[in-house]
Amino acid sequence: MPVVTPELLSALRTPEGVEALAVAAEVADIEPLAAASAVRARGIGAELAAAALTQASLRGRAAMKFGPDAARMFFTRPGLEQATRGGVAARRAERLAAADVRSLTDLGCGLGTDAFAVARRGIRVYAVDADPLTAAVAAANVEALGLTDMITVECADATTVEVEAYDAVFADPARRQAGRGRVFDPKSYSPPWDFVAALPQRVPRTVLKLAPGIDHGLLPPGAEGEWVSVGGDLVEAAFWCGPLARDPRRASLLGASGVAELTGSGVEAAPVGPVGAYLYDPDPAVVRSHLVAEFAETVGGRLGDPDIAYVYTDDPVDTPFARRLGVTDVLPFSLKKLRALLRERGVGRLEIRKRGSALVPDQLRKDLRLSGPNGAGLVLTRVAGAPVALITTES
Repeated sequence: MPVVTPELLSALRTPEGVEALAVAAEVADIEPLAAASAVRARGIGAELAAAALTQASLRGRAAMKFGPDAARMFFTRPGLEQATRGGVAARRAERLAAADVRSLTDLGCGLGTDAFAVARRGIRVYAVDADPLTAAVAAANVEALGLTDMITVECADATTVEVEAYDAVFADPARRQAGRGRVFDPKSYSPPWDFVAALPQRVPRTVLKLAPGIDHGLLPPGAEGEWVSVGGDLVEAAFWCGPLARDPRRASLLGASGVAELTGSGVEAAPVGPVGAYLYDPDPAVVRSHLVAEFAETVGGRLGDPDIAYVYTDDPVDTPFARRLGVTDVLPFSLKKLRALLRERGVGRLEIRKRGSALVPDQLRKDLRLSGPNGAGLVLTRVAGAPVALITTES
């Protein structure tokens, strides 16, 4: 896929580029070489045709994240991968608007998706990104979505912005480095963590968008840590600072049926007891927000091991916060006994999940030498410190 450049982005915004994008959209679903030939057959140069087809492909991928907006937006591949999903950005914007925020600076705006959502809630935005191409794409998207009256985009170092001039700050530090991919140490973020962590002292209404694996110990005093999942995929953590904080910890689950939220202290301990007839595998947002004890309380459940985030009950309870499985067998882990049991039941298909086990599912599947027409679930975990295998069914 050709790399987007500032020159190609400019070309795509000319009348010829608009035509190329329209033609590329018509042929985006056919085989790549045939699509390229079809675009060039309309008198469009090879370079512009390739750029238009790249945008058509990226727009198709982006539709799941951004809905109808994707068809008008411009993308880079890294920008699309890192951009906030439209639904997540919209919820954040609603919360900022409810806090009476009227102006906001977006530090590290990326393609601009958070800025768009905020602007659509009536909040004026000054957005900056240190990367010239990214800033140019964000500015093009602001114009394409008709938001130029609400959003100003500039290529600038976030540390040079006079953040005190705005009601609120939204910071999404870059967590990738050229040639190195993702970085996990906050000290390697851009802008650096020391600058990001000091923002709440300069502007109390600060929101920090961070990687889901962020250390809870980095949460500013009095701030709320929110972990967000979409369709069961953990997508981000957000630290809500100052007067924006509501609860110490929050798990927000966005799905086809709406939004489910769980809140709590993040330090409670769940009761511990025996394995029950039902096992609940909490959503990753619940686990990462340290709200397993609060979740267990909602279903009247218990842990089988104090350090393992599986919850058990004797009776089924419907919940949006976890996947529920029926437990048919509980046995101390033994490859020989497990293989014999699965062979006896004719299990040839096995869905394996694990928590607190060092076993590698793919290798275990080979070692079990499965055969037969039936399917089953296997959970590898610990109960009271000892390794166990649970045979499960959908419930």
